[in-house]
Amino acid sequence: MKKKIFLLLLLLPSMIFAEVFVQAPKLQSRVNPTLSNQAFSFHDAIKDARNSVVNISTKKQMQQSHSPFFNDPLLREFFGRQFRDPQPRMESSLGSGVIISSDGYIVTNNHVVKHAKEITVTLHSSKKEYEAKLIGTDPHSDLAVIKVDAKNLKTIAIADSRELKVGDVVFAIGNPFGVGETVTQGIVSALDRQAGINEYENFIQTDASINPGNSGGALIDSRGYLIGINTAIITSSGGNNGIGFAIPSSMLKHVVRELIDHGSIKRGLLGVGIENISKELYQFYGRRDGAIINHINEDSAASKAGLKLGDLIIKVDDSRVKDAADLKNIIGSLPPGKKVKLTIIRDKKEKILTATLSKVGAELENIASLGMELQTLTPQMKQQYGLSRGMRGVLITQVKPNSPAQSSGLMPGDIIVQLEATPIDSVKGFQKAYKSYSHLKRKRLYIYRNGYNHLTVIK
Repeated sequence: MKKKIFLLLLLLPSMIFAEVFVQAPKLQSRVNPTLSNQAFSFHDAIKDARNSVVNISTKKQMQQSHSPFFNDPLLREFFGRQFRDPQPRMESSLGSGVIISSDGYIVTNNHVVKHAKEITVTLHSSKKEYEAKLIGTDPHSDLAVIKVDAKNLKTIAIADSRELKVGDVVFAIGNPFGVGETVTQGIVSALDRQAGINEYENFIQTDASINPGNSGGALIDSRGYLIGINTAIITSSGGNNGIGFAIPSSMLKHVVRELIDHGSIKRGLLGVGIENISKELYQFYGRRDGAIINHINEDSAASKAGLKLGDLIIKVDDSRVKDAADLKNIIGSLPPGKKVKLTIIRDKKEKILTATLSKVGAELENIASLGMELQTLTPQMKQQYGLSRGMRGVLITQVKPNSPAQSSGLMPGDIIVQLEATPIDSVKGFQKAYKSYSHLKRKRLYIYRNGYNHLTVIK
């Protein structure tokens, strides 16, 4: 009996629904001719910006990575062809860009065009393809400028990203997954984000969907004005998780101008190590903003200006310093030789010092471009890693993804003991040796790993 009731209850809703469905009258659609004019839409606000965003496809020649053991003569003799030098391969990739001048200058991400042998640009309003020329790149901010031979292109209006507020409506325009131009909507989720991706960064965070292929595309406000260049996402799956980052337009203007005029960007250098105010240090300074000096380089702009350890920099000229990353971005946006007024707190008193920014050494720029961080071996490190007291070299503390260092098989914990014919005993010694072999496109590195020396090659 119970089973029959159960079945009846299961069937009853469908029977009632069927009855209603049969008896329901047919609906007649009515079109209000004025309804379409009343629909709320951002179409008119963003239509011009859409015409300024382009699709970028590249062909890159990639050197295949290899094991650091591949130069071992015994293994090469035993395995033969398996231990040949890896052959380069061609790879294709997709991205986006934004037209910033009617005569063909386009801004995009450095990682979109990095290592590109061919760059092809397709305009939104046309299926015509243009071969693009690389004008300049800045790996430290992940920005690049390319140019196509065209006239009367639709340029984008640029807003001041410093006026943005959390909660502002924004749109991301780009070419996600290569499906074609796509517009997604969201809000500004946060400002001045540090994600540890670039050396200079103060990202706009947004929940507007950003996916692979959106890189280099536009982040615009509700007026259709450019406020940022879409650059990165935080994801565990490779797709959008609602946490995307864009380079703000306030940083964009200075970098792009330098790349167009000079093909590269030269940044001023203060020559200090800095950190944020911690909970423990708050009682000494009585404030949360600013950057504390914890190291001063010899013969640097900082030492010549009279800065001391423990000084708290709270302002550069008229720009307030929020934290250590903010100070780095402010100084990095200024050219070498620029005189700046530094407002500092020392012994709980405010002082103003003047510094003339110096130039970043070419050897330092070259080493940074290898994508690894080095540290001179200390007695404490030798004890920590179980090394002999007589061991000399520099410790690799960090290797950036997709960098020449990673492609060469280098890893954190490796110790560089020799570069070509020069033994290495300090970071300064590595810099000097690297500079002396700058004429070589490929350099041999002898590294110590797991109790043995190995030979690898870095470009």
